Amino acid sequence: MAPLNPADPSLDRVISALSRTGAESSDFDLNPDVVLPAGRVLRPAAVLVGLIDRGAGLHVVLTKRSSRLKHHPGQIAFPGGKVDAGDADVTAAALREAWEEVGLRPEQVEVLGHLPAHETVTSFTVTPVLGLIRDGFDPVAEPGEVEEVFEVPLAHLADPANYLVQSRRWRGQRRYYHTVPWGPYYIWGATARMLRGLAERMA
Repeated sequence: MAPLNPADPSLDRVISALSRTGAESSDFDLNPDVVLPAGRVLRPAAVLVGLIDRGAGLHVVLTKRSSRLKHHPGQIAFPGGKVDAGDADVTAAALREAWEEVGLRPEQVEVLGHLPAHETVTSFTVTPVLGLIRDGFDPVAEPGEVEEVFEVPLAHLADPANYLVQSRRWRGQRRYYHTVPWGPYYIWGATARMLRGLAERMA
């Protein structure tokens, strides 16, 4: 594995971040006026926050969802999805989804740990699984789900100053959400909120 660039956030900082306690997050964090239904049932899901070092410091692997998808077309997301009955746990689900969506073999990932779960507006409770990707990963986008696979420097995503709060009208009401833009990529919503959780723990 290529050596880490000392100018970028180190692997030690990531590991330390995983050891810190913190509350679970939610798509509703910035919208306390939302009244959630009592007794709601959340479906388990998992995403892989894949860290890779191409020789220029750690980067995070992200995807741009296919514009043909019914749900969240064209949005930026981690590889991941719902936990299936055949998955042993959330880690297995994240690794399976990464293999299916971007061609990352499970044995190429050294799992580092989990961040607190995140509740989405679509009634999922998503566990971010952090993993270090070994050299030799050549992304292969699954054309039915993924339009593009790209990487963003962790140094950018680990800086809380790069996060913005923006808003739009949704179902007749103003709703606020986190964003962390990078070049042509508009990273927002649950993905940005989970990344911000990592940034807060690394700061």
